[in-house]
Amino acid sequence: MRTAYITGTGNCLPGPAIGNDAMESYIGTLSPAHSRLGRATLRHNGIQQRHYARTADGHTTHSNAQLATAAIRAALHSARCRDSRLDLLCTGTTQGDLLVPGFASAVQAELGISNLEVASFQSVCASSLMALKTAMMSVQTGQSEAAAVSGSEYSSRWFQPSFYADDYRNTPDPGIEFLRYTLSDGGAAVIVEPEPLPGRRALRIDWIEQRSFADRFPNCMYAGAATNGAEATPWSVYASPSDAHQAGAIALKQDFKLLYELFPVWIGYYLELLDRRQLSPNDIDVFLPHYSAESLGQEMQRLLQATGAMIPPERWFNTLSERGNTGSASLFVMLNDWLERSEPQPGQRLLCFVPESGRALAAFMHLTVV
Repeated sequence: MRTAYITGTGNCLPGPAIGNDAMESYIGTLSPAHSRLGRATLRHNGIQQRHYARTADGHTTHSNAQLATAAIRAALHSARCRDSRLDLLCTGTTQGDLLVPGFASAVQAELGISNLEVASFQSVCASSLMALKTAMMSVQTGQSEAAAVSGSEYSSRWFQPSFYADDYRNTPDPGIEFLRYTLSDGGAAVIVEPEPLPGRRALRIDWIEQRSFADRFPNCMYAGAATNGAEATPWSVYASPSDAHQAGAIALKQDFKLLYELFPVWIGYYLELLDRRQLSPNDIDVFLPHYSAESLGQEMQRLLQATGAMIPPERWFNTLSERGNTGSASLFVMLNDWLERSEPQPGQRLLCFVPESGRALAAFMHLTVV
């Protein structure tokens, strides 16, 4: 087995940074009651600015595939990797631009690179680590010499007023408004190769682990049904897409109460990994945790303190407040930001954590600077 290295990273955060006072001009206003819930969400999530792949007058500036493509181009440049060397493309996203075909095919078409094997991963925040694990294993086993991996989201299209059924305008839901005022657009990517360039910094991928807990919980973040109960009717069973829309089966939703019930399970998995990997929290030099709101990051710290497994807070790195929550792109965005803003030293150990609320899964990645 060969070793897999991240040799380049890149971000694509479209348009200007949008402050809290201007964001409603991009996602639209539903009613004063919805706006009040939105302002409460902003107090909890701690986000000060974010990016949208659209203008204030509703014009789309980038498709999801174009966000991923621009990030991959930046990562290829960072890795000094030629198009002709690339032989594998793995993409992660919550929802591609089309229902069919697979998202990786759309990204390859935008890249204009031939002779690629492609793999599309559709989940929520952890889909990019699913994609990266596939790329890592392909490089390790000699099936690939250079793989591009992206995470990207065009979330703002979900939040336009026309996406919501008429009834919702009279009955605001905190879970839905949490998503409207938290999620934003962006793409990020990494390049994976079996050897770092001589004299160039790289990140050795030591391991990636992921576990789903879908057998224990209903959907937490979801779209395609009016509720997250077992009896919920999927959107595709309605007589027409318009009927599904009016029933509230199209809008993106979050069961905010359930979200807090997932945290102890995620932390329990983290404790298991520490034991199995014989890893101490003090061994970690840099901790890159993904969380969708500052309040959830504080809950994460509270549980880690209570279990004696807290990585010292001065070793945490997170750019949620300035980048927003870009879903599957978030971890790669953080990784790129850390590499650009710090002075990584050989031997430093990084632990990345991506909890996904879609239907309760968690993913971890351990990296070493070389």
